[in-house]
Amino acid sequence: MRLHSVAAALASAALLAPAAQAASSTPSPAESSRPAADPAGYVNPFVGTAPGGTDFGHGGGAGNTFPGASAALGGVQWSPDTVTHQHGGYAYKDNRIRGFSLTHISGAGCSDYGNVPFMPLTGRPDPDPAARFATFSHANEQASPGSYGVTFDNGIRTQLSVTQRSGIARFTYPSGDARPAGLTVDAGRAFNKASGKITVGTRTLSGYTDSGGFCRSSNRYRLYFHVVFDRPFAHTEALDGKTSGAYVSFAPGTRTVTARVGVSFVDVGAARRNAAVEQGGGSYDVVRHAARNRWNDWLGRIAVRGGTEVQRRVFYTALYHALLHPSAFSDTDGRYRGMDGRVHRTRPGHVQYANYSGWDVYRSQVQLLALLAPREASDVARSILEQGRQAGYFDRWTLANGGTRVMVGDPLPAMAAAIHAFGGTDFDAEALLRTAVAGREDDRQRPGHQQYDSLGYVPAGAKGVWGSASTTLEYAVADSALARLAGRLGDKDTEAALTRAAGNWRHLFNPASGYLQPRAADGTWPPFTPTQRGDYVEGNAAQYTWMVPHDLPALFAAMGGDAAVTSRLDTFFTQLNAGAEKPYAYLGNEPSFNVPWAYDYVGRPDRAQATVRRALVALFADRPDGLVGNDDLGAMSSWAVWACLGMYPQIPGSPQLALASPLFPAATVRRGNGVTLTVLAPGASAENIRVRSLRLDGHPVSTPFLPDDFTTRSGVLRYRLTSP
Repeated sequence: MRLHSVAAALASAALLAPAAQAASSTPSPAESSRPAADPAGYVNPFVGTAPGGTDFGHGGGAGNTFPGASAALGGVQWSPDTVTHQHGGYAYKDNRIRGFSLTHISGAGCSDYGNVPFMPLTGRPDPDPAARFATFSHANEQASPGSYGVTFDNGIRTQLSVTQRSGIARFTYPSGDARPAGLTVDAGRAFNKASGKITVGTRTLSGYTDSGGFCRSSNRYRLYFHVVFDRPFAHTEALDGKTSGAYVSFAPGTRTVTARVGVSFVDVGAARRNAAVEQGGGSYDVVRHAARNRWNDWLGRIAVRGGTEVQRRVFYTALYHALLHPSAFSDTDGRYRGMDGRVHRTRPGHVQYANYSGWDVYRSQVQLLALLAPREASDVARSILEQGRQAGYFDRWTLANGGTRVMVGDPLPAMAAAIHAFGGTDFDAEALLRTAVAGREDDRQRPGHQQYDSLGYVPAGAKGVWGSASTTLEYAVADSALARLAGRLGDKDTEAALTRAAGNWRHLFNPASGYLQPRAADGTWPPFTPTQRGDYVEGNAAQYTWMVPHDLPALFAAMGGDAAVTSRLDTFFTQLNAGAEKPYAYLGNEPSFNVPWAYDYVGRPDRAQATVRRALVALFADRPDGLVGNDDLGAMSSWAVWACLGMYPQIPGSPQLALASPLFPAATVRRGNGVTLTVLAPGASAENIRVRSLRLDGHPVSTPFLPDDFTTRSGVLRYRLTSP
């Protein structure tokens, strides 16, 4: 970028404080922020369970989250499923619950999991499966990090809590009902077509379920489970005459039943051990309390002070949703089923993770995870490497131990490169780079790679390619991220080759139109309009023209320079969430995520500050309809967390943070490795969003970016904010 123009703009905006006003780099006690005793108390798990925006055809206008019990990066998400299905399993507007299934995906635009639903009832189950539900009121429902509870209108109460790989349920039956207390467990039901088998013991249920088909893919998986009840069954029978389901009831007068369930993708024995090891026989209340404490440790890694109650709830809810995935996939003994179908074992002390919404989370979610938990993030990167080795290529969207080929680009290697950039380096980065570079020539990993490598772009109408223009831009972003990884590893030749490939976006820039647009194989430009969706993925040409986060200065020079780009950005943000039919921002979907911060690259950080805050206030709320689009395994929520901190990982694979202005007067980030980052903005308020000066450890910051080493060492950012 042209640093002289940015520095000049900052100086003219009074962003450079006089040296005589240098502040101490150590915050005073009044400015310091200690971790809140119970940040989990600010989390509202119902956010995202109702539509908050227009359904633009990309998975609905809701966050598609679930309110049930999950651990951070947990492998069990025990949550209620409503009769009205919404991706995630729970539609807030429906007052009918048809079961509590063990696995869920938070925020995806397609459905999967929802495995092995439990449903408590008195008396025998209705012979009509469609009639097997119970009504409830939200007034009798509670959800918080690590636990969930609801009392049905029929008086049955269900309470759920979890560990990383197991769950515990307490079912309480009404004393005034003479019918036997019981429940159904169905291994033959999930959000997609499922089959399975249950073996019934005297007080145990165990078996497996087979399901899959995420986004109409061929992905399939087998999940094993083992359930132990605290009392024997009085009666058992096959549910609907099928061995995939069971109905069990208990002795007359039974009022409370506790069930412990472990899951595994390896075998039933592992499922049983997972529950035994992680719960250790603790009561429901002991498990719930431990789950809450673990969440407070995770959420407390960012301690904010000041702001309003609603702002704190929006912030911690977003942080909570950003930490639900990826999901622990290996068992307590380290075993897991790989992408090759074989059983593997992790190194002692490490975890294999699964469920990668690659196209979504490579932009800012994995960077947030690496910022807060470099050890766990390193295991995520290691897991990505193992997936690539076992499958023979890197898939774009992996679920359990299989690929789905969903979405476009080459995001998983870019995720690992981003984790490495933010300090998650405890994995074989050299092997990751080698495997990713080899995969660039694999049709499964990169459809259209032959044209991309020979022409410098994927031509319009290329066979087997969804969205030629979007795919070209995504490949260029991934190449840039890998080039930066190669540079950190000292592999100069690979860095140079990938850096050249990262410039392939230039082949799509049409000087006559000023847009990045589809191009024919012979180099000609087909008919074009800025709002066209053909050859773009979940967006249009106007939105994807900004999709060069790794080379914005060069893009902006091609577009006519800072003044011209500023005017275009101003027009672009006429609307914040316009959908794919209009030439404006679509911040309810990922391709527009980086654009508010693009103002920093044209010397207008004041515009970045105003636009980021405007989006944060308009698009995120502390209500069930508080998300305007799919959360996509924490992608959208991670954007909100970064926006609250006033910084953003604009360049995938780079540790550089672009700046806006912080929402809270103080925020302290504990990285989990001894490094503490403090952000102080004493005047922060709804009105005071303009940055007048900024210092890092007492020294003026002269650009709207933080040094690349900021996150690797403890430091204090001190803002002076005023109204615009």
